[in-house]
Amino acid sequence: MKRIFFVEDDLSLTGGLTYALGKEGYEVENARTAAEAEAMWQAGKYDLVILDVALPDGTGFDLCEKIRRSSRVPVMFLTAADEETDMIMGLDIGADDYITKPFKLAVFLSRIHALLRRSENFMQAGEEIAMNGITLDMRRGEARKNGKKLELTSGEYKLLRMFMENPDRVLSAEQILAGLWDCEENFIENKTLAVYIRRLRIKIENDPGMPEKIVTVRGMGYKWSTGAK
Repeated sequence: MKRIFFVEDDLSLTGGLTYALGKEGYEVENARTAAEAEAMWQAGKYDLVILDVALPDGTGFDLCEKIRRSSRVPVMFLTAADEETDMIMGLDIGADDYITKPFKLAVFLSRIHALLRRSENFMQAGEEIAMNGITLDMRRGEARKNGKKLELTSGEYKLLRMFMENPDRVLSAEQILAGLWDCEENFIENKTLAVYIRRLRIKIENDPGMPEKIVTVRGMGYKWSTGAK
């Protein structure tokens, strides 16, 4: 049974979603404050973390940053903070998804299923791909640049793998988004993809301002250039 850690102080919301997730076969543990969440995170082991931004004694952003220092567990923000700057901040610090309230339960559950499927796929055995100084170890779900391990979120890893498995092939935004979320419906906007691309470039490019590995093909999408250094 997959374990979900839900950090939210709205008891009516957590009660309803805990019930819905339970019917889907998930075990849910809830924390109402940042302090309680930190203690439970240290003591427990979870397959997915869902965070609200605004908590009585802190923010979900701070919690996400602390989680990312030690874990690549999928992290989702579920929050009323619907400003674009909030969404970009959440993704920039390592979240894998960002849902704003109000939301449809079916969409919420689909995104949960997709994040967990994606996480499981990363752990499957596979081979290595090495190009342009980047090595992708699909058995371990890790990537290295010139031998040094890259600290990637699950979304960044999936994006990198998608590019490296399709060298010199132009991938449209729609193709990339469908591959990232593994959903039948397109829930993610192009601006969110732009954040992922920028974040990954910062970690793998020698000069993120002038990318050579992940190249933008104007009007078409992006491609992994095998001619990069």
